Order: sequence, then structure tokens, then C-alpha cells
Amino acid sequence: MSDSMSELKKDGVILRLLSSMPSHVKDSFTEEQLAYLKLALGSRHWEEHSIDLRGTFKPWRTRYYYVLLLGQNHRDASRWQKQLSGLVTTLLFSLFIVFSILFGLLILYLIKSALGINLFKGFSLGIWDWFEGIFR
Repeated sequence: MSDSMSELKKDGVILRLLSSMPSHVKDSFTEEQLAYLKLALGSRHWEEHSIDLRGTFKPWRTRYYYVLLLGQNHRDASRWQKQLSGLVTTLLFSLFIVFSILFGLLILYLIKSALGINLFKGFSLGIWDWFEGIFR
């Protein structure tokens, strides 16, 4: 076995692949085959997940598997995804601004009402009465 062969068998991607195989199968790979497997699988980030839960269970006759991967997305977004992301960001920012303005106006109205200032004689939105009713 050459040095590059032993290096390939120590690689994380190859280790993960070979760990699920019986000894007679994993020992049958040539250096060239392992190199091409690493090339084919090496572009993926298998070991860079914050949470990596994989397993199988067999409740009856059929065997099922589960995979839960959580981590940072390193892939480039498509044009459509970038446009959608921009639209959602703009919408959320706009909603935040509108909510902040409305909340600020409510606070100002409550302060005005607490000080007894009336801008229009005989007109009230009823917010102050509702607010006072909460604390009675």
C-alpha cells in the first residue's frame, strides 16, 4: 500500500464512506477508485454540520432511515432565490418600520392623553380610556 493510499483512507469523506462497508468490500477498492470516490464526494461538506443525526429503525418488516442535518448553507443562491430573499427582506423591514411608527404614535398619544392635552375638542379615539381600564 502506498503513502497516498493510506492518506486517502484517512480522509474524512472516505472514512465515512468506508465505515459502513464490510472489511472485504472496503479492502477491495484500489487507489484509483478511492481517488475518484473522493473526487465525486469531496465537493460536499459532509462533516460541516452543527447537528448531524442519522440512523435507521425497523418497526415491522421494513427498515426506515432518518437524517437531520442543520448547519450554515454554503451554496450559492440562484437568481430566483436572491430575488425572493430580497423581496422578503424588504417586506420584513417595511413591516418593522410601519410597526415602529405605529407603536411610537401610540406611545405619544398615551403621553398626550396622560398629560390631559386635547388636540380636538369633543373627539377621542378611546385608546386612553381602554388603557386606563386595563390598570383599574
